[in-house]
Amino acid sequence: MEKINYSQIIQNILSNHSINDIANGTEIKLLFDTQRHHYQVLNIGWKQQIRTYGVIIHVDIKDDKIWIQRDGTEIGIANELIAAGVPKEDIVLGFHAPYKRQFTGFAVE
Repeated sequence: MEKINYSQIIQNILSNHSINDIANGTEIKLLFDTQRHHYQVLNIGWKQQIRTYGVIIHVDIKDDKIWIQRDGTEIGIANELIAAGVPKEDIVLGFHAPYKRQFTGFAVE
C-alpha cells in the first residue's frame, strides 16, 4: 500500500485556511518549508491602531508523524487530517504536554 503524501495533505488543508480578512486589514500568509517539513499559517496586519501578528496554525512532520504545534481553528486540524485519510496514530498533538498525550487518542510521539 502506498504511503499517503502528508506534506501535500497539510499544504491543501492549510491553503483552505488562507482567506484574507481585508475588511479587518489583515492578511493570511502561508509558510511552507517542504524540505524541512514546517508549515504555518500567519495572520499579519492592523486592526484599527493595533498590530496583529500571530501564528494561527503550525504543523511539522517529524519521524513520519504529523505534529500539530499550534491550532487556532474551530474545526481542528487533527479532524481535517483524519477526514483526509491520515490515521490517528500518525498525528501528535504537540500543543499538549507529553504526559497528557496518552489521553488524547492520538500518537504520543
